[in-house]
Amino acid sequence: MNKKPILGIVVPCYNEVEVLELTVVELDAVLEGMEKEGIISTESFIMFVNDGSRDGTWQLIASLKERYRRVSGLNMAGNVGHQNALLGGLMNAKRHADCLVSIDADLQDDVRVIRDMVLRYQEGCDIVYGVRSSRQRDTWFKRTTAQGFYKVMEGLGLRIVNNHADYRLMSRRSLDELARFTEVNLFLRGIVPMLGFQTGIVYYERLERAAGESKYPLKKMISFALEGITSLSVKPIRMVTAAGFIVFAVSIIMALYGIVSNVMGNAVSGWSSLIVSMWFIGGVQLLSVGLIGEYIGKIYREVKRRPLYIVERELAPGVRRDKGAQPGAEEEAGQDNQPEDALHALY
Repeated sequence: MNKKPILGIVVPCYNEVEVLELTVVELDAVLEGMEKEGIISTESFIMFVNDGSRDGTWQLIASLKERYRRVSGLNMAGNVGHQNALLGGLMNAKRHADCLVSIDADLQDDVRVIRDMVLRYQEGCDIVYGVRSSRQRDTWFKRTTAQGFYKVMEGLGLRIVNNHADYRLMSRRSLDELARFTEVNLFLRGIVPMLGFQTGIVYYERLERAAGESKYPLKKMISFALEGITSLSVKPIRMVTAAGFIVFAVSIIMALYGIVSNVMGNAVSGWSSLIVSMWFIGGVQLLSVGLIGEYIGKIYREVKRRPLYIVERELAPGVRRDKGAQPGAEEEAGQDNQPEDALHALY
């Protein structure tokens, strides 16, 4: 690959005013270093995506835009969630770049391996995953639950990269294909491997958060895991069906046992075992109904086809002033790709 690629770094932000000054310094230095080496184009940029922050994050992004030539920004009309904000950033930034790297604002992902990602891209990889080399910094609980999550995903037959979050490089071609996935229930860690293409992996040691607080408490992590499982596989529903058959078979066996015992004059005693069985079957039924309801809820959301995100304003790469783009509006530079970029706003 002789042409120097334009690299964009997409950074979703939610209440990150404490860490953003540090983030831009680190990322800007990485881009400057690669530009001096001749690895990437001088048109490369950083796009901060504000996901409805309430702490002045967008105002800080606008200020950074005035101070750093590589900084651009995207402001969502409201809080749409990390995955939707990330997708919105990717779909808008791909109009200006040959490849994009997505990374969180907290600087826990080692920015130094971005260079390795770009080199793998230049070798022919369309997707390069950033994968944690170890989880020794995690607590025992977080490490154990994470390993359990990946084992469950593998058990369900899902293609997912272990110990990979959303730190990855994607080529323009793979991003164009990603734009064709219009589902509302979004789980990028499961969708991106579905694209195929040539992939690569770079390993890194995850660092401590540079500043601020984690935006993923336990409740949110559980919800995210459930979203991933139910968005990508129908096997849990089939498992419920199998459990139903097993419970039914056991009940038939118990009924036959009771009949035979009565005929032979052996009274069947044990109210406690009966009550336990009733509670067990009732619990299985409620769990099954809840799981089915989860899938029905997802179908309901998909059928409505509401937009995943609405862009309130864009500070485009290479432009010092705010273009004041209205929701759904496209910049002139991206007219050729307007139908694909608009997919997620229309559906």
